[in-house]
Amino acid sequence: MIREIVKDKILLSQKSIDAAYEDKSIAQDLLDTLNAHQEHCVGMAANMIGELKNIIVITDQGSPIIMYNPQIIKTTGKPYTAQEGCLSHQGTKEALRYPKIKVAYLDHDFKKKIKTFSDYTAQIIQHEMDHCNGILI
Repeated sequence: MIREIVKDKILLSQKSIDAAYEDKSIAQDLLDTLNAHQEHCVGMAANMIGELKNIIVITDQGSPIIMYNPQIIKTTGKPYTAQEGCLSHQGTKEALRYPKIKVAYLDHDFKKKIKTFSDYTAQIIQHEMDHCNGILI
């Protein structure tokens, strides 16, 4: 189900809690909402649809990836400053990003995955994980 994008700074600044298997419907709503905004959106976190769960959905080379409880376990490279936009606010904001990250997460079947992402995909993941941590982007 396509959900409305949350713009309430109070809700968006709250830290999310870990997701459980029972939260799969939230991930599906997140994926549906991302698909509805695909012309100008490449990732979303669950709090952007009003759910304080550690769930993100990103687009990697045109394919969606659902991540439950993602954690960055390693960063590589010199951090850089990026200008990022977000559906939850107007304009862009500066954010410090690493060019390469290794992420541990649970996939759509709740199987543990560890994968390295780089460049723009790494930036998207870091942006969405900031949302889960209550950092306003």
